[in-house]
Amino acid sequence: MKNNYWIENSVSHLLLISVILFLSACSNNDEMIELQNYVTSTVNRPPGRIEPIPAFNSYEPFQYSAASLRSPFDAPLDITLIIRNQANNVSPDENRPKELLENFPLSSLIMVGTISRDNTDWVLILDETGLVSRATIGNYMGRNHGRIVDINENQIELVEIVPTGDGSWMERPQTVMLRNTP
Repeated sequence: MKNNYWIENSVSHLLLISVILFLSACSNNDEMIELQNYVTSTVNRPPGRIEPIPAFNSYEPFQYSAASLRSPFDAPLDITLIIRNQANNVSPDENRPKELLENFPLSSLIMVGTISRDNTDWVLILDETGLVSRATIGNYMGRNHGRIVDINENQIELVEIVPTGDGSWMERPQTVMLRNTP
């Protein structure tokens, strides 16, 4: 039993000595000295100067003064049409009940097709809620009292009644083209 203990103890000591020798053989003292010199030189280097935070100009808000002017994306108004329409005394019928398609801007309505039934042409219109509605000549659509005056396979022609800015109204032709939806 004593002999067995001595063998186990000797083996563990021998294993420990081999590991220490192996680890010391793997270490390169020259590289360690070089690393220690680099660390020492980095630590002893004088501290650098941090530049101060740059001064920023305060925000000056921009006052947009053209909000009440005509949008640059709308076609300019023809003054001769305005004068002619003022003479015609054009105005929307405010007592007329609003139709479903008048709840949406004309730019959000999409013509997706046409159908004919009993010698009446109908246009199929997709609104921004995803609902497809039908309309025919004489129906209204868009927020500017747009009345449908003609329907063909590729487009809808409307006449909108829009304010001129001086308290009167004028008629403005509009077209909604057929668009294929995915």
